[in-house]
Order: sequence, then structure tokens, then C-alpha cells
Amino acid sequence: MNNLRLCLCGLLLSTVAMSANAVELSYKIALKKPGNAAVVHRLAERDGRLVADNNLPVTINKRTENVGEDKMLSITIEAKEQTYFNISISANTGFHTDDCDFYLPGFWYHKNLRSPKEAPSFHTAVSWNFREDRLYSPLTGVYDGKTGNTLTVMRMLDKQLADALLTHQEGEVILGGKSSVGFLGFDNEEGIAKLTFGYPFVETPKRYIRKLTLTPPVCAFAKLEKNEQITLKWFLHEGNTSDYGQFVADTWCYCYDRLKPQPLQPLYSPDEVKKQLSNYFRVAYVDKYPLKYHSGISIRCDDCKPVDHVQLGFCGRVLLNAFNALEYGEMTGDGTLVRIGQDIFDSWLRHGFTANGFFKEDMHIAGGIPEDKDIVHSIREQSEAVYAVLHYLNYERRHARVHKEWEERMKTLLDAMLRLQDEDGHFPRKYRDNFSEVDASGGSTPSATSTLVMGYKFFKNKDYLKAAKRTVDYLEKNIISQSDYFSSTLDANCEDKEAAISAVTATYYLAMVTKNKERSHYIDLCRKAAYFALSWYYLWDVPFAQGQMLGDLGFKSRGWSNVSVENNHIDVFVFELNHIVRWLSEVTEEKRFQSISDVISSSLCQLLPTENRLCGIGVPGFNPEVVQHTHWDYGKNGKGFYNDIFAPGWTIASLWELYSPRRTVDFLQ
Repeated sequence: MNNLRLCLCGLLLSTVAMSANAVELSYKIALKKPGNAAVVHRLAERDGRLVADNNLPVTINKRTENVGEDKMLSITIEAKEQTYFNISISANTGFHTDDCDFYLPGFWYHKNLRSPKEAPSFHTAVSWNFREDRLYSPLTGVYDGKTGNTLTVMRMLDKQLADALLTHQEGEVILGGKSSVGFLGFDNEEGIAKLTFGYPFVETPKRYIRKLTLTPPVCAFAKLEKNEQITLKWFLHEGNTSDYGQFVADTWCYCYDRLKPQPLQPLYSPDEVKKQLSNYFRVAYVDKYPLKYHSGISIRCDDCKPVDHVQLGFCGRVLLNAFNALEYGEMTGDGTLVRIGQDIFDSWLRHGFTANGFFKEDMHIAGGIPEDKDIVHSIREQSEAVYAVLHYLNYERRHARVHKEWEERMKTLLDAMLRLQDEDGHFPRKYRDNFSEVDASGGSTPSATSTLVMGYKFFKNKDYLKAAKRTVDYLEKNIISQSDYFSSTLDANCEDKEAAISAVTATYYLAMVTKNKERSHYIDLCRKAAYFALSWYYLWDVPFAQGQMLGDLGFKSRGWSNVSVENNHIDVFVFELNHIVRWLSEVTEEKRFQSISDVISSSLCQLLPTENRLCGIGVPGFNPEVVQHTHWDYGKNGKGFYNDIFAPGWTIASLWELYSPRRTVDFLQ
């Protein structure tokens, strides 16, 4: 057990200076004989080699060279006999841990203290290592808030990426085939920040296997045959920056320039995507209850049969998909889709509101529509519903069709939102119909901003615009300036992508309806938030093993995004972000934004189920949700597959907006 702990934790390493800079590198190698516990050897540098106190069955050559502003570290291991090994390296920054925040892109921000102890965070341990495929870029980084100094370590990816199936999920594990997956992390056991990295992967002090579930660690061993060798390379990059947010922005640019992700050849055109997705509007439609809806949450991947769980916003996006169906039906001359969309709107107008004018947003409708007193509202779902209705009303108005009752309902709800807003500009995350707060956290506040701006544009009510500006005052002070994007995902309350996207969207909407210095200020905030939002989007293609469906389908992860610290899978959540990023590229001259926009738009249709290519889904058009790209799952199937239950309501809505680039611009102009 002591040897295993040493293998997994990366401690007790000898120290070798890398350069004239402050960073010092330490090395160890763990060697395993099948059936025996691994033996850990600390290594010292001697004449360009890494050697141990006793003879090793491998020769290890080490080389460093300047590559631009980086140091590139190369380690070549050659076997004298058949060998199973794991090599790990530690970069001692000299920064005091208490002054530091850490960054593993798309998975770790600051110290992950928004996350509970059941997820990776400083609540549980101060030293962590993770598989590279958990991260949007294979990089680990640290920012010293006292000096502004930074250090990142980035794996130089192999030309031939691969992964291997595991026979065991914890302890010492010999890989069952070729894998290129290493690990990245940090070590703070002595109060000094060290960045850790190596190959093949280890995950310590715990593995994060599914939501809020930590299990014992794992240490993988790769095999080298006699005279076989492997070369491993990492870039070490030192810098200095003004704050953690700028560190994330600088690192995103650095990663983008290093990895240079290219757009894919899209499998389908936007029109072809919509044609396939429109099948969802027909098959998922449920009309046997007073409230009509598309079944979009808690359905099975294998048959996609409708269920009675109705979620108006968030995962279900009922009204937005109703509008999509109606608009698409009129465009294509499909009267069935027009009727479905209109019937959904009509049913929610009659049965979907509480006494105080809020939407009834989440229910198992077979048990009846819930009473007002039993409902907990979320500012996010209410805002998403108003967003959908205002798009519908604006579309109808342009076709000379006016819905006075709907307009009055929206005025009532928007006015009720003004009552909810706190003096500092924030909205409670969750509340009851009598306006009492259930969760006063302000992390979901920016989800209301775009809705208020739309209300201002549609009804010409400046009170809504004033309220929207107050939300961004709060957003600037408490979220953007603190680089603290959290709690927008309603089934988790942690650091998450959707909070950053909400901040981008909120500031964009205000930039679109203001002028001069005020507009410039909102553009600046939008740009800062955009780097955080994009920090969740993959810039490389993680490898899969043969037999893992996603790999067998030829899936490329570039352009897809991780969800949150708690929910460690990738998905197609983008909605308006891609259009905003493309617009930001024009107004800020950040050309990388244009490039990543092209990557995202070309990539997100890869798993669209069609009749001849169902991609593991039972019905064409029901786009998958929980895409499990690393060793994490919701309890079913694991890497390379989906969970057995999914929520396609929001995936259809997200892709529909991705391929509807003029929708918001036309509304706001």
C-alpha cells in the first residue's frame, strides 16, 4: 500500500533545476511486474539522462529546448527488457499555495470551492491529478495572485492518439493496449504550488466517476517491449498577468495557437440538420394533457418514447421548440408542425400560469398540474420561457398576427420580475410564487438580462432596460471581475459553462441596444466573459478505444464543450454563443473568435441521428445529450457512449439556434 500511495501521489521527488528561471523539475518512475506491487524510483539528472540509485530496465533520456517563449521538455524511455512503467514529473513554482488559483481548462477554476466536497475541489484535497481527456486542452496551470506570475504545462499531443480499455478502474492497472492519455494536475502538500504531469494517466487522490461520486485512485502502467521506446513532450510556459480572469484569457489564446484546431467537413448542411431535427417535433409531441408539450427530458435513448415529465425551460425548452416547430412548419408548408406549435402555445396560455403571473415550469403532468403553493420557480426557466414567447410574438407580429392576451401575460411576468430584483441588481436563483426566496444566490442573474432587453425592445418599456443594466452592474462587480461563473446549471450549483455563456449573452444584448462609451463597456465585458465561456470548449480530439461507440463513429471532440465541475461530460450547449463570438471577432478584431466559431459550427452536428446513421439513439432527429468522452458517467455505459436516459429537448433547441444565425439580430434591430 505504501508503494501504491507513492505511485499515485507523486511525492518525495528529487529536484532538478530546469533553467535559470524559478521552476524546478522533479522526476520519478514507477515500474511494475504483473502480479506485484509497483516499485517507485526517484530520478536524478546525469549527463542528459535520468537515473536512479539502482539499475533500471529502461534508459531515460531528457532534453529541454527553447520553442518560442516556451521550454519544451522531452523524455525518451527505451526498454532494455519488457517493462511496465508510469513516469511522473513535478514542476515546483515556488508560489505559496495560499496565494494561488489553479486552472485545468473546462474542469478546474480557482480552487473549485463552488463545488461540494463530493466533487473534485480544495474541500476534499489540495493535490489532484486527472486524465488529460477531461480537459479542453491538455494543460495544467497556476496563477500567483500575489505577484501575478503564472506557469502552465501543456502536453504536446502525439500524432497518433489512442486509448485502451481498462480491466480495472482503481489501484494499479496495466493498460490493455496502446494509449496516449497522460495526466495533469497539481501538488500543494507542502504549501508550495507544484504542477504535476506524466504518462500514462493517474487520477489522485480520488477518481471522479459520476456526479458527486469520488472513488479510490488509479495508476495506469504502459508496456514497452524490449528495445521499444516512447518519447513524451510537454511545453512549460511562464508568464505574468493582471488577474485570474486575464490568466484564463491568455491561456485560452495560448492553447488555441498551440493546438490550432481546424473546422471539420460538416456531415450536414444547416437545412439538412433542421430537416432531421424536425422529426423530434412530430414524434415527441404529447397532446393528451391540458398542457401540451414536446417530451424532452428523462426519456430513454433506445426508444425515445414520450414521458410525463415536463420542463418548460432548462432541459425541456418546451415553448422554444414550439416556436421552432411553428416557424419551420410555415417555412416548409408543413401544416402539422404549425398546428403542433400553435396548440402548445394555446395550452400554456390557458393552463400554464400561476396566480402571480409566473409560468408553471416543472412537473410530472400525469399527476396533474401542480398547485401554486407547491411550485419553486427558477429565474433561468422563467427567463427562457419569456424569451421563447417574445420570439413567437415578434414573429407573429411580422406576419400581421397579434396576440393581445399573450402580450398582457408577458407584461405581467416582466413586471413581476422587476419586483424580484434586489437593490444590487441580482435575481434570486430560485423562489416561490409568493416572491419569497428559496435560493438567494445571484449566479443565475444574467439569464434574466436578455429577456429584459427583449421586453424593452418589444414593449418599448424603459423600465425593463434599466433593470437589465442593473443586472449587468451586478454581473460586472460580482461575477466577471471576480472570474467567478457559477450556479446557472439548475441541477448543479458549481463552476459551470452555462454561467459564463449567460454572462456573454447578457452583455451582448446590452451592447446591441446601447451606444458609444456605454456600448464599448458592454463589449469589453462580453469579451472578458467570452474567454471563460470558450474555456469549456474542446480544442483537441480526445482518443477513444476500439469498441467505444464514439470512436468507432469517428467522433471528434473539438468544438464540443464540457458542462461543469459536477457534470463532466460534453454536449452541444451553444444556443446563441457562436453568433455572439463571431460578432465579437468583428468588433474586437480577435481573430481566434472567428476561427473557434467555425470549428464549433462545423462540429456540433456530428452525432445527429439519421435513419441510416442513428449514432446510438433510437429515433432520427433526437440529438444526444450526455456524450461521455472520458472515464465519467451518469451511472450507465461509460466513456464512448451515452447515459441510458437523456434530455433532447434542449439539444434540439440549441442546434436550432446555432443554425439560425439571424434570429436574435433581427429581433434586436
